[in-house]
This record gives sequence, C-alpha cells and structure tokens, in this order.
Amino acid sequence: MEIHHLGEIVFKQASKYKNRTEIKYQSEEGKWRNMSWSELADKVLKAARAMAELGILPGDNIGIYSQNMEKYLIADFAAFANRAVMVPIYATASPSQVDYITNDAGIKLLFVGEQFQYNNAYKVQRDAGMIERLIVFDREVVLHPEDKTSVYFDVFVAAGETSESEAMVNVRLKQLKNADLATIIYTSGTTGEPKGVMLTHENYLQAFNIHEMRLTEYSDRDVSMCFLPLTHIFEKAWTYLCIEKGIAIAINKDPSKIQENLCQVRPTLMCSVPRFWEKVYEGVQDQIESYPGIMKWLLKDAVKTGRKHNLEYRNKGKKAPIGNSLKFFLYKNTVFFIIKRIVGIDRGNFFPVAGAPLSDMINEFMQSIDVHLIYGYGLSETTATVSCFPHIGFTIGTVGKVMPEVDVKIGENNEILVKGKTVMKGYYNKPDETKAVFTDDGYFKTGDAGYLTENNEIVLTDRIKDLYKTSNGKYIAPQMIETRIGEDKYIDQIAVIGNERKFVSALIVPNFEALREYADKQGIPYTSDEDLVANPDIESFIYERVEMKQADFTSYEKIKRFTLLAQPFTIESGELTNTLKLRRKVILENRADIIEKMYQN
Repeated sequence: MEIHHLGEIVFKQASKYKNRTEIKYQSEEGKWRNMSWSELADKVLKAARAMAELGILPGDNIGIYSQNMEKYLIADFAAFANRAVMVPIYATASPSQVDYITNDAGIKLLFVGEQFQYNNAYKVQRDAGMIERLIVFDREVVLHPEDKTSVYFDVFVAAGETSESEAMVNVRLKQLKNADLATIIYTSGTTGEPKGVMLTHENYLQAFNIHEMRLTEYSDRDVSMCFLPLTHIFEKAWTYLCIEKGIAIAINKDPSKIQENLCQVRPTLMCSVPRFWEKVYEGVQDQIESYPGIMKWLLKDAVKTGRKHNLEYRNKGKKAPIGNSLKFFLYKNTVFFIIKRIVGIDRGNFFPVAGAPLSDMINEFMQSIDVHLIYGYGLSETTATVSCFPHIGFTIGTVGKVMPEVDVKIGENNEILVKGKTVMKGYYNKPDETKAVFTDDGYFKTGDAGYLTENNEIVLTDRIKDLYKTSNGKYIAPQMIETRIGEDKYIDQIAVIGNERKFVSALIVPNFEALREYADKQGIPYTSDEDLVANPDIESFIYERVEMKQADFTSYEKIKRFTLLAQPFTIESGELTNTLKLRRKVILENRADIIEKMYQN
C-alpha cells in the first residue's frame, strides 16, 4: 500500500483491515477496550470535520497537551486530514512551558488531557490570551466556573456534523502534499530555550521506508505497547510506523502502571528508554541473588549459555554447537520464559530502545536472556532514528549501523553530521538557529561526538556541549561516567561535575528502596532518607561501589569525591527535562553550595 501523506494513512488501512482491532485502550474503570480500524477511521473523519467546522485551515498549528490516550491519535490524524500541523506538549509541562510553546507556535486551539493539563492550560489562556479554545479529552475534568470557551472532546466532535465541514475535509484530503508540515516538536532545551523542530510528512514517510529496510522481522500480527509519551519523537515516529505497518497499538496512559499493563497486554513490541531496562535488570539480578546456591548457579549458567548462543553464535550468523543449542532451548522455555512472563514480555518479538545511553553490561545481559533489544540513536531533528541494531550482526558498544539512505560523516570536534530525507525542515521561527546547525554542504550538526566503525556503526562518546575540561586540561565525558556508575543497583541518579575543576566529583541520588533494605540488614539506624545520606557507613558503602564501577577508568576520569543527596533531580525543580535528561546548568546553580564544599581543601 502506497502512502503519500499521514492524512490518508488511517483511511487506507481501514479499507484493508476493516474490523480488525487497531487500538487497545483502557476505560475509566481500567478495563481494556478494543477499537477497530473502521471505528478509528470513522472517529478520525468526524474529528477532522469538527476541526474544519471550527475554522481550522491548512497550515494552522494545533496544540495537544496530554498523556497518551486513544483520543490523542484521533486528534493527530484528524489534523493531518485537514493539512494542519500538530504541536505536541509534554503532559508534565509547566504553565510557563505551555505559555512559551503556544505563543511561539501561535496555537489558538489546544487539546488537553486530564485535570492537571486543563488547569495549567486554562491559566495560560486566561493570562496570555493566545489560546482561544481548549478541547478536553477526559470527561471527568471539572471546568473552571468562568470558562466559557472550553468543550469536551465528544461535544466538539458532535458539532462537526455539517455538510459544509464534510465538503471541506473531502477537498483537503484530495489536496494532501507530502511537503506539508506535519508536526512541530519542541526540544527539551537542556542548554537554552526550546526550539520547534519542523517535520514534514515526507520526513515521516522516509522514516517508514528506512525502517522497512532495516527491521524485517515484524508484521501486522504484532502488538506494540505505546509507553513513552507521544510527545517524544521516538514514540511518535514508532507509533506512526506501527499504524503504517498495520500493527495493533495498546495505549499505556499512566507510566506508573506500565508493569501491570504489560502483564495484561503482553505486547510483542515496545519502544522505551534505557531506564526501563535498567529497572528490569535490577529486578532480575535481585531475584538471582536471593536464591540459594544451586539455584543461583543454575540461573547464572542460563545467562552464560544464552550469552554464548545469542551473542557468540546467532548474532554472528553462526550455528551454535549442539550442546549449547540444547541447553539454550531448555533455558529459553523455562528460566528465560519465567523471567519474561513476570515482566510481561514473554511474547516479545523485539524492543527498540534509545533516547539515552544504554549500559553495555545491561544490553548484553538482556540479549543473553533472550530479550532482543534493538538499540539505536536519533534526534527530533532527524525524525528519530539515525542508526540502530540490525536483527543480527550488531555490535555491543555501538548504537547500531547507520540507517539505509542516511548519510553520516564525522566533522570537527568529532561531531556526528547527518544528511538525508529524514532531516528536519528547520526550527520554527528561528532562521538563525536553523542556519547555525547546518554545514555549508547541507549536513545537520547533531551536537553529539562520536566516530564510525569500519562496519558503518556509530560509537557515541558524549554530547559536545557536555564535555568537561578539567583545570589540568583533560577532557571528561560525563555521560560515559554516569552510565557506568548508574549501573549500580544502589544508585538512582548521578550528575558528574568537573568543568574547570581540578578533579571529577559527583552528586549522587541513591536508590533509597535498595539502600533502606541494606541499612536494615546491617543494623544501621535511620528515621529518614536524610539520615541515610548523612551516615558515614552508608557513604563508605557507596564509595566502595563507585570505586569498583570505575576500576578501569583513567585516573583523571575517576570520581574523587561525591555527595549523597536525599532529594532527587526532578522536572519540577528544572533539573530534568521532560525526557528526563539532566539540565546541567540548572543543577550547577541549584546545588552550588554543595558542589563548592567538595572542592574545599
């Protein structure tokens, strides 16, 4: 099936799949419901007519400020049918962030999810005036007594049933162009104000094309869990790809319930960030360590067997020896199956992972227990994927092979440069910033440092802006250090300090659940998390674990001093972006006194 525009994709798929389930979503009572392709197409068409009736024109920017919902996707594709542009805003965004994006993008119509998003958006509408109308997805939202313009989504859709709106949408569907702007996705703004990444329909269609070439082992019989926020380019592009492929999508609305929902849905596909797999790894390791001697040996032998089978043989295109094959078959259907069943991924096909550095140790472990991670690298500006693992022939330590029809080269300061049809049109309203991120010969400057292997695989070293230079003139890659130290089960968050300093230090937020358990076993008294981080025995314990993790670092890379924090880095404090990346500048400002103490004497 040939697709030229995202505005037509749902209707074409509905004509093919008709009553087959496309979307699984949860009711207010938590029960899973199914929406067929035909139902989805009908809802998209009605929402598209409602937008036209409200005066939405081709090229208009429409905002969406919501957690993942089935209505989110309906609104997206209804906008595309009108040749309008969708501007997603993270469900966790503050009023100031909503204000900035809606004003920068000139958003007059904003879809909102639940009470939190409505309250923030209404405050922005009342104070700033750019937003003219809010459309509320959740019927349980209580509207402000003075709010005379907001309507619920079902009321909005019903108002679109006119012959004029039907005619307008029909005309627009005939005028779809792949050069139309599809989305404006605002970057997290780790070092400055957010920038709106303009992606066209052609960008998304090319992303589909290159993934079809690289990922050959999935089909319309798969089920994908929509877990990451649909505001995130990784999830957005992946979910659109699933729709293009005819894959059913289960929508996880509440991130805190992902474990429960995985066990209920048991998807075959799910894209995620490394943090999810870090948690899975910690849980499995705790389970292994809790067993008595013979059982612990058996589990470790299973991992060893799986590593040899999957990484030393299968991944290299070789047939494993009969003894290893038999043992692997046994473990796959017992130990590995049980582990995956507990997590809810026992039907797993493969799991794309990107968005942050993934520890080589955790990657190797998951591959060994037969959880097939497809690790990759990309940016909003490149419609997500620049490189990713192939199904076989990948190399641990890289972020995969450069995607087909994507051109990558290494520029000054080892910066990764990208050219291809998935690269953005530019930054919205920011011509100077757009010009600054492209080379004279048209390559996009990613801001990431790395190199290419002989097999055209990318090895990332760090964000160029994150690289530290100590007062001794040594360059430090903080993300590399943070990824390695963050493997430890007792460490939840870590921010490495070192720019223009005489040595490397760190701020560490412990995994308090694990740390309390350790303190209880050791008889260490405490009444609060503050007591724990101030205890010399706890500090000594963490010091030992940090030292072991950095045993193979060069001396100037090693953390010499650290401070344990009782309060984590959060989005609310401004120390994390909406994608949970560290805002180093804010951390340095907020924790300046603590940092200075580490460098005294």
